[in-house]
Amino acid sequence: MRGSDNARSERSRRGGRGMMCSVELEAHRGELTAYCYRMTGSFQDAEDLVQDTLLRAWNARERYDPARASVRTWLYRIATNVCLTALEGRARRPLPAGLGAPGEDPGAPLTPAVDVPWLEPFPDARLDLDARAELRLAWVAAVQLLPARQRAVLVLREVLAFSAAEVAEQLETTVAAVNSALQRARAAVAAGGAAEQVREQQEGAVVDRYLAAFEAADVPALVGLLAEDAILEMPPLALWYRGARHYGQFMERVYGMRGTAWRTSRVGANGQSAFAAYAAEGDRHRLHSIQLLEVAGGLVTRNTVFTDPAVLRTFGLSEEIC
Repeated sequence: MRGSDNARSERSRRGGRGMMCSVELEAHRGELTAYCYRMTGSFQDAEDLVQDTLLRAWNARERYDPARASVRTWLYRIATNVCLTALEGRARRPLPAGLGAPGEDPGAPLTPAVDVPWLEPFPDARLDLDARAELRLAWVAAVQLLPARQRAVLVLREVLAFSAAEVAEQLETTVAAVNSALQRARAAVAAGGAAEQVREQQEGAVVDRYLAAFEAADVPALVGLLAEDAILEMPPLALWYRGARHYGQFMERVYGMRGTAWRTSRVGANGQSAFAAYAAEGDRHRLHSIQLLEVAGGLVTRNTVFTDPAVLRTFGLSEEIC
């Protein structure tokens, strides 16, 4: 009887642990998705990698030891391994401004670079508020320049506040190696000028004025809201522009090609200001792009325009509006 009681006790212990994990695993999906996105630069890949992480955790739930690590720490170790494996042999995900010199001809051919695995935006609606730190597009783009293990160290230490010892255990390395990798990663991101920006209290008003000028097809008003070295980039086009003059000239081309009757709708992406742009088609307007704005000193310093239909679908927006 004693052996039978022990067996029942073991089954009960395992069942309780399984119940605990099934609840806690799903509770971490949002922050794990943000982590995998920072690692890979792709929202769609991040969702797949998190699903893989949770499946591996579920299958290994009997081996989880709460005396060694919290569920959260354990999940991040699994997610880190999943991401590092996925990144082996993969090219980084850039933005157009990270690939070459800016364009000088606002009338240049608009040829998509379909062979480039472009950096993707992250819909705020799919993200917990607490996970939005260090998610701005320019910062994520800078992190993509780091070797994969340095990315992991930077995000785990700087964003997620794991200790050096915890990160060393997750990566199966030493604390000294973690600290060295963190110093190199910090220096590389700082050299790229992608330090996290503090959101300005007046940013919303600047964006409101930009959207009003955009809908009015008022190019001089748009240009008046731009920093002198403002960047306009439009993945999957490798073409990009720097400077208010070229920005304005390209917008004149856009209105000449697509008409001047546009509608906009505020959306959240990467924890920064963004909007959906709808171009007129007959008596309705069709979703054209998601545009992410960066604002500094009361002026728009960067606009990254995404038109890939697969990217647009991740925001769950109406494809047509009146």
